[in-house]
Amino acid sequence: MTEVSSKPAKPLADRELVITRVFDAPRELVFKAWTDPESAKRWWGPKGFTLTHSEMDVRPGGRWRACMRSPEGVDFWIQGVYRDITPPERFVYTWAWEKPEGQPGRETLITVEFAEQGNKTEMTFRQAEFETVEDRDSHRGGWTETFDRLAEYLAKA
Repeated sequence: MTEVSSKPAKPLADRELVITRVFDAPRELVFKAWTDPESAKRWWGPKGFTLTHSEMDVRPGGRWRACMRSPEGVDFWIQGVYRDITPPERFVYTWAWEKPEGQPGRETLITVEFAEQGNKTEMTFRQAEFETVEDRDSHRGGWTETFDRLAEYLAKA
């Protein structure tokens, strides 16, 4: 007879990051900022970081890869695959930090949805599933600073 573990699973809320933000820009412009590699270089990354490399094949099954450089000069490579693209409403893609040998690490799934609010756009960002609450919370800080930079970029665009 096989034993079944009765250990309760962590609730998804502990392993999912959800951020909602309203941008003072039309939905098409916000969507383009996310899906155009040259636009992304102008805002992507926490405060003080730069995006030194950005490649995006924005279609289901298309790959993306980027390098964020910290203020201290440390490069952080990330990669993933687009799963769903519905311009300008939503897109879904995987996110994985690269290991030193270039292989992807643990993967999470990101869903970004855009809703029109007059001339503004409400963005709902979801990333899951994190292994720990600490992982989730460290990403919350980085994404919050990144979205602050996106708001500044959109104000000038």
